[in-house]
Amino acid sequence: MKEHLYIHGACYESSSGESFETINPANGKVIAHVDQASEHDVEKAIQSAEKGFKVWSSMTAVERGRILLKAVALLRERNNEIAALEVIDSGKPLQEANSVDIHSGADVIEYYAGLVPALQGTQQDLDSNTFYMSKREPLGVCVGIGAWNYPIQIACWKSAACLAAGNSMVFKPSEETPLSVIKLAEIYTEAGMPPGVFNVVQGDFRVGQLLTRHPRVAKVSFTGESSTGKKVMTDASGTLKEVTLELGGKSPLIIFEDADIDNAVSGALLANFYTQGEVCTNGTRVYVHSKIYDQFLKKAAIRSKKIKLGDPMNIDTQMGALISSKQLDKVMIYIDKARESGARLIVGGSRHNSKETENGFFVEPTIFADCKDDSEHVIDEIFGPVMSVLSFDNEDEVIRRANNTKFGLAAGVFTKNINRAHRVINQLEAGICWINSWGDSPAEMPVGGYKESGIGRENGPETLKSYTQIKSVFVRLDNIDSPY
Repeated sequence: MKEHLYIHGACYESSSGESFETINPANGKVIAHVDQASEHDVEKAIQSAEKGFKVWSSMTAVERGRILLKAVALLRERNNEIAALEVIDSGKPLQEANSVDIHSGADVIEYYAGLVPALQGTQQDLDSNTFYMSKREPLGVCVGIGAWNYPIQIACWKSAACLAAGNSMVFKPSEETPLSVIKLAEIYTEAGMPPGVFNVVQGDFRVGQLLTRHPRVAKVSFTGESSTGKKVMTDASGTLKEVTLELGGKSPLIIFEDADIDNAVSGALLANFYTQGEVCTNGTRVYVHSKIYDQFLKKAAIRSKKIKLGDPMNIDTQMGALISSKQLDKVMIYIDKARESGARLIVGGSRHNSKETENGFFVEPTIFADCKDDSEHVIDEIFGPVMSVLSFDNEDEVIRRANNTKFGLAAGVFTKNINRAHRVINQLEAGICWINSWGDSPAEMPVGGYKESGIGRENGPETLKSYTQIKSVFVRLDNIDSPY
């Protein structure tokens, strides 16, 4: 199977002569060979996006919204087909992709399709003869760069607000998961989107750099590792592009002694093992009050051992494969470091090896107890199914420890005391917070990080505004007072 680029409403064969393989993480087999975009191809995509922008931005918000809603209907109609493609490309379980990835992406497009007609400027009288108006105009050609854990969802999230506001977008998927975004591009075209409004270029970091440094790109929205985000920001600064960066995390999940412990265990398992632990918002530092510490560990271990690993295409599989052999090696190194640090292994800790998983990149759900705040596996983002459990005794102590990180993406509290819940959340340095829950991310809610977890937000009304620029118009009704 050969996959090309998608430029100006059609598949486009790269001029580079290069291609790369995309691998099924569940069995290590090659799914497809994908074109690597050249500098010429990137320039062609930008030129196409400029042409598409002229047409798209001249349409009314209602007209754009109608096309976006048609795309939403097509996404939902083809949910199962796209989900299956996502599974073989990313290794995540079908039961997740079927119910979350495409649905949540479509929800965000639908949200902005309905929201954008209400986007307004302002007017203010200054005196009887002067006033000013401000209006919101689209930025122009924007770039989206996706991550490999939620390929089509991220593409939907990034394109939804961008396109609704009247911009065009050139999108680069991760080279690890390049397949599903082409389906989104085809759906946009089928829904009636003018050619060039949404283009897809494939490839490695070289393509990303060409896009982030391009002088005619107005904004870059990137999801990925914090270290890469810093490079994107540096590249974008050369032409003062706007940036949105949704980066990594090492998020604290705090469980107080009065919490519903079964619900808290559910939250902790979700916050560590969903999508094989490959979620930037995962709550991988689990702080449990000393009074319920042993009880929590016992319940978490029992339930973790029941998690079904296996063929991700089996609807009963609950945990799939890590994205690559490289990521598998990284996770196993951190598990070894956790052992060396003196942390106590409660469950897991090994590569999963069965007839179904022997050729794939599977790691058992792993829980370490008695962890220390300064251990590498507690400090660093692992991006795998590794839970670090730490004990605490009082509120002030756990808040200080929870905030002692360069990251600030997410945080959560489990407690029945609503006063404590809000008191603690108000002191946690994180952009996304949950009380007695984990991971919920509705289209209406802005998501993004503090500190080195990012800049800007995805979703919510503020994100739509971030894809516009304000033009102020001063109006005088009487004659200008001139000294000349």
